[in-house]
Amino acid sequence: MIDYVRTPEERFKNLPNYPFEPNYVEVGGLRLHYVDEGPKTADPVLMLHGEPNWSYLYRHMIPICAAAGHRVIAPDLIGFGKSDKPTDIKAYSYQTHMDWMTSFIEQLDLTNITLVCQDWGSLIGLRLAAENEARFKAIVVGNGMLPTGEQKISQAFKIWKTFALNSPWFPIGKIIEFGSFKSLSKDELKAYNAPFPSARYKAGARAFPALVPVSPDNPACDANKAAWKVLDQWQKPFLTTFSNGDPITRGGDKYMQERVPGAKGMPHVTLKGGHFLQEDSGTEFAQAVNQLLASMAP
Repeated sequence: MIDYVRTPEERFKNLPNYPFEPNYVEVGGLRLHYVDEGPKTADPVLMLHGEPNWSYLYRHMIPICAAAGHRVIAPDLIGFGKSDKPTDIKAYSYQTHMDWMTSFIEQLDLTNITLVCQDWGSLIGLRLAAENEARFKAIVVGNGMLPTGEQKISQAFKIWKTFALNSPWFPIGKIIEFGSFKSLSKDELKAYNAPFPSARYKAGARAFPALVPVSPDNPACDANKAAWKVLDQWQKPFLTTFSNGDPITRGGDKYMQERVPGAKGMPHVTLKGGHFLQEDSGTEFAQAVNQLLASMAP
């Protein structure tokens, strides 16, 4: 049995620009929350958040894509948002996150998925698409990557990893603000902090940076290399929407544009913003997704 905590529902009352009805599914004995907006018969747009946020990150994008006629699904990864949170940092691994999200898309039986991902949403999402290729029709990556332990790691990431593991002070909302160009309002900061009433709820957020494969001996390296073998042959649309101000993933868009066949000829864009481009250019990010899907329509 996994020891976990569940954030009290009252923590999520009256969040700005987050009017979405909650939906839940059980994965590995844990309750996973997801937003499900737009026509249920439409092809899904799967928006995967990263570290240390939750589906609130996509609050400005969800209505825009849903209004264009798409079914928008934005889960909270286990350990984040309204999803259950194992309290032991050792309960989290790259593979357990993969297992949880694979179970999620299988239980909802999602097909013809357009993946929209950023940060850890990309580490999980790109693997998810490669390992379940028949379920996906397109990929949109903003400020994300799929490392295999062979790439050079930025100094910014090394500092962040050390901070996440060792700092007694781990202010989620302020971390989001630090990684954005814009200043967050008091209510927005409160919303990002809402899932984490105390340190006991933050094991998942603290775990993520140390799980990134930054050396060849990482247990996820082989699986990520196998995923790249699929992406190296990926002919379906592959769009990059990186921002101009992210020191952690800078250059990753050009790398993927050159490596993934499906990226050739795509209308790649560079958006204004920091690491959390959903905060700085959420509308433009959503429009890029809608334009890609419009261009794919029969």
